[in-house]
Amino acid sequence: MIRIEAPAKINLLLDIIKRLPNGYHVLFMVMQAVSLYDTIEAEQAESGITLTCSEPTLPTDEKNLAYRAAQAFFEHTGIKGGCSLAVTKRIPLQAGLAGGSTDAAGVLRALNLLFDTKLTTEELCRIGVKLGADVPFCLHGGTMLAQDIGQILSPLPRLKDCCIVLAKPTQGVSTGEAYAAFDECKDVRHPDDWGMLHALATEDFDGVVRRVNNVFEQFIEVPERIAIKTVMRRHGSLCCCMSGSGPTVFGLFDEEARAAACVAELKQSFEQVFLTHPVGRFS
Repeated sequence: MIRIEAPAKINLLLDIIKRLPNGYHVLFMVMQAVSLYDTIEAEQAESGITLTCSEPTLPTDEKNLAYRAAQAFFEHTGIKGGCSLAVTKRIPLQAGLAGGSTDAAGVLRALNLLFDTKLTTEELCRIGVKLGADVPFCLHGGTMLAQDIGQILSPLPRLKDCCIVLAKPTQGVSTGEAYAAFDECKDVRHPDDWGMLHALATEDFDGVVRRVNNVFEQFIEVPERIAIKTVMRRHGSLCCCMSGSGPTVFGLFDEEARAAACVAELKQSFEQVFLTHPVGRFS
């Protein structure tokens, strides 16, 4: 059996450059893997794919990205055998943390090891991008610039070790509605994309913190976001921002004690609150 720990991600920066004629959007994102993990377990089987999941509301067939990742792996490699997969969920659902994408990436990594196919990360990414734009990043991990629809990736210097508090509001966000709101907005304030890249390239952590930004926050109403940010700032967060199309809010802290106190207070009002750290790229 192969066991893979599949980390969540946050967006240190998320900018939407424009909408394409095909309906997709050109993105400019700085993505960071964090130490909140789903666990993927994979075993060989004579034929077929079976999937079990600790989250009862998730499907365990072709509607699940992890299942589709296994299908894509066998189709790409031509292997005739099957597998048994088990997913233990810890990353909140529909949270802007790439929970489904990281599960798919974890399955691809697990099956590559299980069947000793020796596919490179780039080969796995060519399989993964067909499943979702975040899957290639989840196969790499670490700190990366993601462009176009998210599939063009460039490695960046590792983020300074810090504490990252995650808190998911109870109210969800529709990704489709979030992009539609961008399309309708006539006056978008864009983040300092190039300033963020320079700060990361020069390992200027203070510069990174000043430029953490998510363009979606201009269009998406999540009332609890204000309350979460208020608590984070009260406990000394260096910055706080929404991840992805939301609704999860993250805060960066340079002191563990402050981050832990923030988590303790947030847990009085919100069920899904986590204390995490940056995760480096996979070898």
